[in-house]
Amino acid sequence: TTTTTTTTTTTTPTIASYYGILTTLLLLGAVENVSSFSSYHKIPSLSSSRFGTLQPQSKTTFSSSSPSSRASASAPILMTLSVLTERQMQFWEDVEDGLKNVQSVYKDYDLSRIENFAKNAQKINPTPQGYAVGHQPSEEHVDGLTAQPFWDAASDTVNFPWASKLEENYSIIQQEFEQNMNGNDNNDANANANARTNGSQNKNGDSNNNLFAGDSAWQNDVMGKGWSAIRLQRLGVWNTENCNKFPNTYDLLQSLDIPLAVRGVCFARQGPLSGVQPHSDGRNFILTSHLGIKIPEGCWIKVGNEEKTWKEGKLTTLDTSFEHSTGNPTNSDRFVLILDFWHPELTKGERAALEYVYDLRVKFESGEIPFRMPRKVLKKQQDEREGQGLAGIFGSFFGGGSGDDEDDK
Repeated sequence: TTTTTTTTTTTTPTIASYYGILTTLLLLGAVENVSSFSSYHKIPSLSSSRFGTLQPQSKTTFSSSSPSSRASASAPILMTLSVLTERQMQFWEDVEDGLKNVQSVYKDYDLSRIENFAKNAQKINPTPQGYAVGHQPSEEHVDGLTAQPFWDAASDTVNFPWASKLEENYSIIQQEFEQNMNGNDNNDANANANARTNGSQNKNGDSNNNLFAGDSAWQNDVMGKGWSAIRLQRLGVWNTENCNKFPNTYDLLQSLDIPLAVRGVCFARQGPLSGVQPHSDGRNFILTSHLGIKIPEGCWIKVGNEEKTWKEGKLTTLDTSFEHSTGNPTNSDRFVLILDFWHPELTKGERAALEYVYDLRVKFESGEIPFRMPRKVLKKQQDEREGQGLAGIFGSFFGGGSGDDEDDK
């Protein structure tokens, strides 16, 4: 019996190394325990998604016991993409079938860019290259979309018809946010007491921080220990408990018909004297708006080689496939409402196709899609049996063979 040893090289991971389809390929066979992926970017029900006894066919193995071990696995993650597991093959076959169904509904739309997106994600195509300084797209890439660090969404009523209306109604969000942070929500009667008991209020009494969910240790390596969030929506699924705390905000967002995409909606806190390290989220087909809620003077955000600050009641819209980072050098919390939405240059058909892909990913991760043997594997097995003739077919029925396997010698 021959033992194969795989050597890994430690590299500094970017968020794009772990999210999206690359994360899917991990979860569909290359990581056994995914419960620690708990962050704003996390897929719902991810912690309970284990895929039963399905194991990777690759000889490369991973340890998910610590953030550092996951970081060192960033190189072999890419290696496994060239040799997909049977579960991964099944996923991409289902993607191919689903895109054909989407095309049958959206007959007047060209979906060739999404078909190429699938090839990018499987690394069939060369790695996408950036369009500008600081642009770092991942394999989750749609060709031909305008890439620029910042967008003036509120002034562009053609591409972002909802943006100026959101700014006009900022007071609704701001007042409701302040009520929750002051502990006036009926569901959080003991919020301030808990915060004080846990030592989570800062010296300025800025925030009822128990509302915010802390990130995993790995996530904090990039986002910083001062970053946390209250998620309202994720992949089209609204968090009922959190939306009940912000009913007016929820109603407003629903009324504006914002084309929300993938990561969804959350209130994000950046604690005092903290910041988000430079990173790229990779996906060029999603834009992100930050609505300033409470912005201490001196806070900043850098995207590509451009640096700005937020303004309360105003949108700062960015392309997170550019390297970006933030800083809060003050002694107060910074709060923004984050909205992720489809790039305006995607067609209606392309949006529907991408929604299908990510919805399918969630179903795979939750175990809703049972395992089936991929068509490619079945065909290969059939071809091998036909090549062996009658004796080979007979032997395959009983697990037999020529009797001279390597282990028998």
